[in-house]
Amino acid sequence: MPITALYAGLLALLGIVLSLRVIGARRDARVALGDGGDKVLQRRIRVQANFVEYTPLALILIGLAEGLRTDVWLLHGIGATLLAGRVVHAFGVSQPNEWLLLRMIGMMATFAGLITAAGACLFGALRSGALW
Repeated sequence: MPITALYAGLLALLGIVLSLRVIGARRDARVALGDGGDKVLQRRIRVQANFVEYTPLALILIGLAEGLRTDVWLLHGIGATLLAGRVVHAFGVSQPNEWLLLRMIGMMATFAGLITAAGACLFGALRSGALW
């Protein structure tokens, strides 16, 4: 599953960056657990958590779609859309004065990737005889 591996690797790197930003904010705020009421830390925790809430399911769906022999161009489209959505969302939400438009674009791209991947899985499963 080389296509899934490509996007999993890229998204893992993004996840590490988001985690390091949380660690840095924890260090700066001197907060070991929770957010201590620190606004920067709260925002970074939510950005990282949102990433973790959506990315694993998307990668599972991409992997399943790849295993069902979904067209390469569609898999790359899903992966690139998901990656772009996660980057744009993280950037928009990370700003002290949140960029609501970027947050919305990021989530729309994320949902587009998830919906397309789910559709590819359903189509691939039905095509392969999942109902009979």
